[in-house]
Amino acid sequence: MKKLINDPKNVVAEALEGVALAHPGLLTVVADPAHIVRADAPVQGKVGLVSGGGSGHEPLHGGFVGYGMLDAAVPGPVFTSPTPDPIVAATKAVDGGKGVLHIVKNYTGDVLNFETAADLALAEGIEVRAVVVDDDVAVKDSLYTAGRRGVAGTVLIEKIAGAAAQRGDDLDAVTAIAEKVNGQVRSMGVALTAPTVPHAGEPSFDIGDDEIEIGIGIHGEPGRQRVGLEPADQIVDRILHPILEDLPFASGDKVLLFVNGMGGTPLIELYIAFRRAAQVLAEQGIEVSRTLVGNYVTSLEMQGFSVTVLKLDDELTELWDAPVQTAALRWGR
Repeated sequence: MKKLINDPKNVVAEALEGVALAHPGLLTVVADPAHIVRADAPVQGKVGLVSGGGSGHEPLHGGFVGYGMLDAAVPGPVFTSPTPDPIVAATKAVDGGKGVLHIVKNYTGDVLNFETAADLALAEGIEVRAVVVDDDVAVKDSLYTAGRRGVAGTVLIEKIAGAAAQRGDDLDAVTAIAEKVNGQVRSMGVALTAPTVPHAGEPSFDIGDDEIEIGIGIHGEPGRQRVGLEPADQIVDRILHPILEDLPFASGDKVLLFVNGMGGTPLIELYIAFRRAAQVLAEQGIEVSRTLVGNYVTSLEMQGFSVTVLKLDDELTELWDAPVQTAALRWGR
């Protein structure tokens, strides 16, 4: 195992120290229990947004804390849900008197621990709602999941719901926006290599040099099928067509197209994938009106990518375009 780490037991703690030093004035990092909050939290009179999950997916979630997006993020150990205590601490830290929305990826540990934290926060007088993200069309019921997994669509929900909260929408309205995005976004990924969790010291699954895993999860969970390596265009077709058939998307739709790297894929390759996805959408009469390309929901150093398509309307487009200032996503300010 070759990694830029010191002690595998200290990876998350030392990374959080680095985050705090890299982004003063933007973020406040609390070491115990571990959570990241906006430097100006709580913002009085605004719905608070909290997300979180296992570390190893950076910049998700801490990289999306800031103006116009999340108010707090709760990082667990690598690929392991945070316990309820830091989720409660983050919820209390961002409560501006208008309630708090939890955005939770659909993994069993995350769902259970956020539910427990919501109950504990409610006992302290904080109104909490939750939206469970399940945008992955690859499989239903996986290694850590009942139902579909929450993957790269999480970023789009955090951005759009964050903009709704920032403009002053109440808790019901912000929750409804988040649920609307979750209902209209679909994703699927592919892996060329496996990630290595630091404390495990070896790849999370075996895959041949000439093989790829179609429908991979962001923790290395199995996908739909394993096939031989193919040209990029064929791989994009394999994962894009199930996405388009699932909603389904139709000619005349306006969409946001998001090609996400899994951590070890060069940006030049992500643009090759984006090129093909945009071609397919154009052939089907689907207009790509907003775009995002880069490493936003990663799986440590896994080589691979995912494609996410979100059906847009005027309101969602306006909220996507609204100003945002976070460590990993920034425009309009």
